[in-house]
This record gives sequence, structure tokens and C-alpha cells, in this order.
Amino acid sequence: MNPQTHSRLGSLFGAVALALIGSRVAHADGMPSTTPHTSGTSAIALAMFLLFVAATLVITWRSSHKTKSAADFYAAGGGITPLQNGFAIAGDFLSAAAFLGISALVYANGFDGMLYAIGFLAGWPIVLFLISERLRNLGLYTVSDVTSFRLDRKHVRVFSSISSLIVVAFYLIPQMVGAGKVVQLLFGLHYVYAVVIVGVLTVVYVTVGGMQATTWVQIIKAALLLIGGTLLGFSVLWHYGLSIDRLMADVTQVHPKGSAILLPGGLFSNPVSAISLGLALMFGTAGLPHILMRFYTVRDAQGARKSVFYAGCFVAYFCLVIPLIGFGAAAILMNDPSYFTSPSASRTTGLIGGTNMAALHLANAMGGPLFFGFIAAVAFATILAVVAGLTLAAASAVSHDLYAQVIAKGRVSERTEIWVSKISAIAIGLISALLALLFENQNIAFMVGLALAVAASCNFPVLVMSLYWRGMTTWGALGGGGLGLASSVVLVGLSKTVWVDVFHFKAAIFPYDNPAIVSMPLAFLGIWLISSLDRSVRAASERNAFDAQLVRAEIGIGRPVTAIVSH
Repeated sequence: MNPQTHSRLGSLFGAVALALIGSRVAHADGMPSTTPHTSGTSAIALAMFLLFVAATLVITWRSSHKTKSAADFYAAGGGITPLQNGFAIAGDFLSAAAFLGISALVYANGFDGMLYAIGFLAGWPIVLFLISERLRNLGLYTVSDVTSFRLDRKHVRVFSSISSLIVVAFYLIPQMVGAGKVVQLLFGLHYVYAVVIVGVLTVVYVTVGGMQATTWVQIIKAALLLIGGTLLGFSVLWHYGLSIDRLMADVTQVHPKGSAILLPGGLFSNPVSAISLGLALMFGTAGLPHILMRFYTVRDAQGARKSVFYAGCFVAYFCLVIPLIGFGAAAILMNDPSYFTSPSASRTTGLIGGTNMAALHLANAMGGPLFFGFIAAVAFATILAVVAGLTLAAASAVSHDLYAQVIAKGRVSERTEIWVSKISAIAIGLISALLALLFENQNIAFMVGLALAVAASCNFPVLVMSLYWRGMTTWGALGGGGLGLASSVVLVGLSKTVWVDVFHFKAAIFPYDNPAIVSMPLAFLGIWLISSLDRSVRAASERNAFDAQLVRAEIGIGRPVTAIVSH
């Protein structure tokens, strides 16, 4: 990196520090603190936050020396080990929704909130056994490389890019909301400024360091999250003498729902909603572009399989810990009115900072300012890392799939392609910040469920059918995938989350919170029906090309080779 870039990173770090310190000064001048329990806490959290930002900026600076080609920028040159990639995939997947959102859902709704943890975990066997090896052998940088292997490259890449951008947008919103809330709770900084800080840091990670920097930020974040979750969950068990029975007994006594908190029905009033959510969480994981593109960062298909195995183990462990945090927050915080906006505030919705901050308040209750500062820094690291991965995935879709392959028709230099990707990252960071302002008060795990529903309704059907069904044609992929994408987005807009909570209409038009139970079958049906009716010459050649695709998918012969760098 040249001295000018180094200077810009230093200036950014200083600007972030001054902004947050300024918020502390404002508090000293008479602004009310966020919660009576956090006097002195923000200073500790500020120090930990700045330490993480400084460490990740150093990583970004070092990574910039190794980011010299498109293979380096998009896939870290294929030089990430399976264990490192497993940590990075887990870091990409375990977002603010997993840490803050699921614990908040368990805190407020009990048993039904645990369905999110189970659903997040259930998708990994599908990724491991159906997707990872074939995706690594067929693709180069993005999922569009796979779906366009034997289909019309121009049209399929355009569709894949649009669907990936929409999924990333839905996924980015809750991460940015979580970031804003964490900073707002810690430092009293205005929500808008907090979102802007996250956006600026993310753009720096992506534009300067590319996949190399993003991967190491993910690895550090995953390790911190696993350690922080373990400490927080174990502190709850220790508080109750390592007895889950005592914890649950206390929860039923203090929670407004009483013993019903341990029964299904608190969040989903009918089985259709639960099934729809399950479909989204299970199959949406296999359609997330920022997760799937990580298979290209390892050397071969064996490394991709190992990466998914390691990531699945990390995710499984965390999903076992997170319900303890949610139930522990309910049992401990609901007895202390000082954690609520007023003594008479609702014990399920009246937490200072909102229910998404239940885990942070629990950390303060269990370990005081130091533990609170550490968990808050972990939460912020979680959000920054996931937003960086999402931004890189979206920028890759724009630069590699739309610009390089469709607009420039492959006749573009790597330097120009990377430049377009960096410009795209800046635009995506701005758009995600604006969207976060509209959805400020939504539960972030619930919103990620909607993102997974869109992924399960467009990306997953097209991807899995292109890999396993000879009969799929270009028109089938575009028609069925477009039907799934349009229906999922429209039904999300007509659901209570958007139609009532954002647009403030009295009643939702679509009766279910999650659209996957309708949109996902529509996508598969559309792909099958349109492909079966397609009798064109091009369709026949696409079906005949399936054998060549199958050979490469299974054994990797003929796969384009990325530059392998030594780290």
C-alpha cells in the first residue's frame, strides 16, 4: 500500500475515534446516559471497539499488498486453508441475527424463538452434500459462473446478479440496524451516525483489502463470537448452579407469558407460518451469495467440503448456546426495572435499546462494565464482518457478472473490473445505510428470515436444478427463478413486516410473515414447466451439455484455475 492509502486508513481510524469520543463528551455535558447500568461502561466498550477497528484496519492494510489480481480480490487467490475458511464461513453466517436477533426472539417469545436457531443449523447438511463440491468445481468467483455454465450466459448472469443483489439488500438491512442500535446503546451516538460509521468501515475493508481482508476479519470475528457466546451462556448456567431446570423455572415465574414461554405458539400462531419459516431457513442458506462464493477461496473441492464441515460444527455449537442467552436474559433482566425504559414498561418490548439488545444487557448484569464492553465489541465485530462479506458479494455480482461478463462481454482488464467492484461497494454501502433507516425498529433475526426466504425462492431453485436436472433450460431458469423472486419480494411487501410496520396500513394483505411456503414451490414449478415446454434448438443443446457439466462438477476436470498465492 502506498503512503497515501496508509494515511487515509489512519485518518479514518482517527475520525471514528473522534466521533465516538465526541459522543462521550456530549454525555458529560448533560446528555442522559442510555442506561443507569452503563456509567463508565461506554469508555471500556469504546476502548475495545477502537482496538478491534485498529486491528482490522491493520489486516486490511497488510492484505492490500496481496490483492493484485481479480483472483486475489474475489477469492483470496484460492489460498485460504479449509479450517480458516470454515471459521470465515461461520463468521459470515453467524450475523447480528444469530447473536442479537435470536437471543431477542427467545427472550420475548421463548420456545418459538428457538426455531430460528434450529432452522439456521438445518441448512448446512444441504450445503455440504448437495452444493459445495459441485460449486467449487464449476465456478470461478461467483454463483453465476455455475448457473451459466451450460445456459445462455448473458441472460442467466443478469438474472443471477439481480437476485443476488436483492438477497444481499434484504440481508444487509438487519445487520445495519443491529450496528446502529449497538453503537446507539453504547455511546449515545445518534442512530444515523452509527449506521454511517459502519458503512464507511465496511467500504474500507472491501475496497482496500478485498476477500483477503474480509476473510481475516471474519476469522477474528468468528473466534470472538464463539468465545463471547460461550462465556455469556456459561455465566447464565453458573448463576443457576449449572441447572437448566432452575433457569427455566425462574423464566416461567418472571415472564409475562408464564409457563407458555416454554410451549410452541408464542411467535407463530399457526403451523403454516412455522413451516414457511423452516423452508426459508433450511434452503435459503444454500442460496446466500456471500456464503457460496467462499467455496472459491480454498484450493480444491476437498477443501470446500472440509470448510463446510468445520463451519457446520461452529454454527451447531453456537446455535446450542444462543437459547441459553435468550432464556437467561428473560430470567435475569425481567426482575430489574432499571433495564427498561420505565418501571411500568412492557417486560417483552420495553428494554432500553429494544429487545435486540437483550444479550448486551445480560452481559452487563452478569459481569459488569468489563463484560458488557467485551460482548458489545463482539456484537459490533459480528456486524462489521458480515456487512463486509455481503458488500463484497454484491460488488462482485455487479463487477464480475454484470459489467465484465455481460456489458464488456469478457473484454475487460482485471484492473478495470476491480475498480468497478470498488465503486459498486461504495454505492452498496450508501444504499444499505439508507434502507437501515427505514427498518430501524424491526427484529433483525426476523428480517434475516425474510432474506433467506428470497434466497430460497430464487437462488436455490435455479442453482440446484442447474446442477442436478438435465432438462433445465435458460427460459426455465429465467421464468421459474423470476417467478420465485417476484413472488417472494411482493409477498414480503404485502406481509405485516412491510405493509403494516413500514407503510402503516391497518392490516396485511398476505396473511403469513414468511413467503417461502408459496414462493419456493412456485419457483420449482415454473422451472420444470417452462423448461419442459421449451423445444427450441438452444434448449436441446443445453440439455446435451449437461454431461460435460456433470463430469466437471464431480471430478473438476477442465475447471478454470485461479492463481494460488502463498500466505
